[in-house]
Amino acid sequence: MTEFLALLSNPDLSGLALLGLIILGTFVSEDLTCLTVSLLVSKGQLDLYLGITGCLVGIFIGDIGLYLVGRFLKRRILERPFLRRRLGAERMDRFLEKCDLLGVQCDRFGWTAVLASRFLPGTRIPIYVGAGVVGHKPGRFILWLFLAVLIWAPLVVFLGAKVGPAFIRPLELLFGRTWLAILVAAAAMFAVLRLVLRSATKFGRAKLIASISRIWRWEFWPVWLFQAPMVLVWAWLAIKYRGTTVWTAANPGIPDGGLVGESKFEILCRLDQRWVAPTIYIGRDRPDLRLEWLKAEIDSRGWSLPLVLKPDQSQRGEGFRVIRDWDQAAEYLASDPAAAVAQVYHPGPFEAGVFYYRFPGQSRGHIFSVTDKVFSKVVGDGRSSLRELIWHHPRFRMQAVRFETRHARRLDQVIPRGEEFQLALAGSHCQGTLFLDGARLITPRLRQRLDAIVFGHFEGFFFGRFDIRYADQERFTAGEDLFIVELNGVSSESTNIYDPKHSLLFAYATLARQYELMFRIGRANVDRGVVPGRPAQVLKNIFSFYRDRRTNLVSD
Repeated sequence: MTEFLALLSNPDLSGLALLGLIILGTFVSEDLTCLTVSLLVSKGQLDLYLGITGCLVGIFIGDIGLYLVGRFLKRRILERPFLRRRLGAERMDRFLEKCDLLGVQCDRFGWTAVLASRFLPGTRIPIYVGAGVVGHKPGRFILWLFLAVLIWAPLVVFLGAKVGPAFIRPLELLFGRTWLAILVAAAAMFAVLRLVLRSATKFGRAKLIASISRIWRWEFWPVWLFQAPMVLVWAWLAIKYRGTTVWTAANPGIPDGGLVGESKFEILCRLDQRWVAPTIYIGRDRPDLRLEWLKAEIDSRGWSLPLVLKPDQSQRGEGFRVIRDWDQAAEYLASDPAAAVAQVYHPGPFEAGVFYYRFPGQSRGHIFSVTDKVFSKVVGDGRSSLRELIWHHPRFRMQAVRFETRHARRLDQVIPRGEEFQLALAGSHCQGTLFLDGARLITPRLRQRLDAIVFGHFEGFFFGRFDIRYADQERFTAGEDLFIVELNGVSSESTNIYDPKHSLLFAYATLARQYELMFRIGRANVDRGVVPGRPAQVLKNIFSFYRDRRTNLVSD
């Protein structure tokens, strides 16, 4: 970037060469190039009209390129079976529907829609590509593109040149009259421009609030960021318990203790079946063969729809789907060829995550925590669309992108007053379910029931979390109403930490105690003769799982 700035301000370069450099710069970042040009103009190092011309030509070429992408892709490419398998049939259909809608809107509202896309972040690419896919009136659309750029490029460069000195002077005091000062000033102006544009609409303001709120609402941090401090805890525990992978021996009956890639079906089969959701394993095969086989199996068992379908190997609720008709089942099985499981659907309305552990050689276990799961839903007011209800909700807007993907076909639907709309059905925090600390649900009778479900049935399990659906809280705490839908091993979290009332310090303290137990149980099993996973092989298994994981399924 510094070389780019040096070339732009080089007095020995011809006007044509400078024009070419500016055009190339817009292909990398249109707005950042315009703002950099405006700073150089304000410092007298670049001619205003040359800068505006370069930005205008470069942006116009880029916009035509987006339009041509849509023209050349069109249906004959986007509907090819290979792409539909790789990208997901449902995802492709939603994309084509969106392109059709935006293309029609573009025809309807003309150049005002194109101009508005310049001021509304995130709308330009889908509108231009969508217009190309629809392919209506290309000559007129290109004229609209030119008019929009003719307004936008001079406006950004001229305003940037006016306000640029206010940004660059303080930075020159800090960095001197260097390229670094110009770069930082351009970046700061770019950030301000994006902030202003995003705040121009109610959805933009909601997205901005959600982005800022994530700074202190740690439950919505990315996993890698949240777990980063725990690396030190793991390092200390590895020293204390004499092994970097001793924790993989915490569950000898599950590969790598249940880190990644374990079969949900095989684990459930090793529990007392009286308390487990009836489950069918669906192997890899042609989608139509799998569908017919599944229908036959369900008929022979006397089951009925709805059913739950989910991948046999997955993490964090990925691919969980409630199937209410056979068309949905056919679509699901066609979207992902990986092995799956079908389960009898339990309507709840309650679900709990019960973290259980037992020390080797003991028949009595312990409940570490219980998570009370609350499935997200909005209540209509008769005026607002589903999208508005999501983005105006202080919690739901934090995961609005996931909800929008899940309910893409109904986002513009106005929900009647008082009517509830279910946003999430999967009992996973990252899928949009609210987690509360359910310590009040821990009882001796619940613990005794889990002991009986595990002991004598699954001797290789000592540490993990049961996901349990139930209908009555009193019967659940009495150990009488349990419908186990999943059992996870060492990759489980004590998810009660995600209760909004808990602090970040509480979360880290709880995880530290959980990991201490995991290492302690693993060491006890190693001392009894269990061989832990080799570090190189464990890492290979992790990389293989995430490399091969390919799901196009949208979770409920």
